[in-house]
Amino acid sequence: MDEVRVRIAPSPSGNLHVGTARTALFNYLFAKRNNGKFVLRIEDTDAERTSQEYIDNIFDSLKALGLNWDEGPDVGGDYGPYTQSERFDIYPKYAQILLEKGFAYECFCTPEELEQEKELATANKKPYVYSKKCENLTEEEKAKLRAEGRKPAIRFNISKAQRAFHPTSELSFDDLVKGELKQNTDLLGDFVIMKSNGAPTYNFAVVIDDMLMKISHIIRGEDHISNTFKQILIYEALGAEVPRFGHLGMILAPDRSKLSKRHGATAVSEFVEKGYLTNALINFVALLGWSPSDGIEIKTVDEIAQDFRINELSASNSIFEYDKLNWMNSHYIKMLDIEDLKEKLKPFLTKYDLSELTDAEYTRMVEVTREPLTILSDITDAVPYFFGEYVEIDPKAQEEILDTDLAQDVLNSFITQAENWEWTEENLHEKLEKFRADYKEKGIKPKNTMWAIRVAITGRTCGADMTAILAIIGKEKSLKRAKAAFKGAKV
Repeated sequence: MDEVRVRIAPSPSGNLHVGTARTALFNYLFAKRNNGKFVLRIEDTDAERTSQEYIDNIFDSLKALGLNWDEGPDVGGDYGPYTQSERFDIYPKYAQILLEKGFAYECFCTPEELEQEKELATANKKPYVYSKKCENLTEEEKAKLRAEGRKPAIRFNISKAQRAFHPTSELSFDDLVKGELKQNTDLLGDFVIMKSNGAPTYNFAVVIDDMLMKISHIIRGEDHISNTFKQILIYEALGAEVPRFGHLGMILAPDRSKLSKRHGATAVSEFVEKGYLTNALINFVALLGWSPSDGIEIKTVDEIAQDFRINELSASNSIFEYDKLNWMNSHYIKMLDIEDLKEKLKPFLTKYDLSELTDAEYTRMVEVTREPLTILSDITDAVPYFFGEYVEIDPKAQEEILDTDLAQDVLNSFITQAENWEWTEENLHEKLEKFRADYKEKGIKPKNTMWAIRVAITGRTCGADMTAILAIIGKEKSLKRAKAAFKGAKV
């Protein structure tokens, strides 16, 4: 195969998992690095678990990550259809070819008979492989079984294919990531390629699809290694060129168990909903099994593609470190243009009335609150005091700060003096500096002075720059809150 062609073929039985996104990314990078094509195929043969909602989620998630495909269900291409359920008329023809070549046979065994075989193998403490009892049925025997109402499945004849193309029962291939991998095919057993209802199994359909779509390299998770040996033999039995395979280590949770919802978000859309930037997410995912040659981890997808070499991928499992993702996401938030950040924050500010602020005030609010943001959704809890006439005072801050004689004295002085202040951020900064200095001369720490004002205005002891807060919410609202917190004041 002259042209590099890779594919991602998710099953729409759930939202796009971050592990599938990583597989898609490495395929995308490999295609870009080699001037190849990146193909999206939807494997929706499991009708009971497939839904349009999940298909849409796959499309939206991949696009959000910037992993745009060259061929696929929505953009077309020369080798469609790219949705497996639309290809059902293709598979029987190739099953028939294997039957005629003697590399497949009809199997009339019932589920009950197969279960008995498995139980016998278990009782004898042996790994189960199909007994091959249907391999040499005569036409008369097949006709009799059909007369009983049995519909045959079609099994691939592993041993016959192995003997035809390999000198021993050992099958090996050079994995792009893991190096040479071997398997004794006697342990695989003859597997079903077409079910009795006429539907293809995964291992058969994927070979036919990849073969007809001229896929040159298949990069996927290591959980597919056992499938790869079966698929290589099908390619060979059909006289097709075998693609190159590369198997990625798994993504594990910090406790080294399988990454699941109990550890946090696992679907791309969940990360986006929580406020992770897709650029940060894709950058982080790229580092799960890959390391940049220059040691610089913050990179765009295009920069990663220029540096990407599949033989340098780690063969080991990778740990999904949420702390590192959070650090990276916070870095990307800091890198965002302020106008872009303002738009991205709006979905997380719907509980507030943004019309209370002018665009300039909203801009300033974002500027003074962006620094500690780890994820975009952090903004929700960071800004309540910018909205509404009054604020909810934290009970602990009320008791330990506002209810003290010092705080009441500070508020009394603040209200009296601030009535005459020019309410610009520059002037407020100067006035507050002097205000703190005056109390410092009395032996009061500036922190204690400002805490009284901060708690009265914001309801909490920490937050954005106090001068900016006062300037944004305005003189009237600031004094109204201060007066509400001052026990001697009438509001």
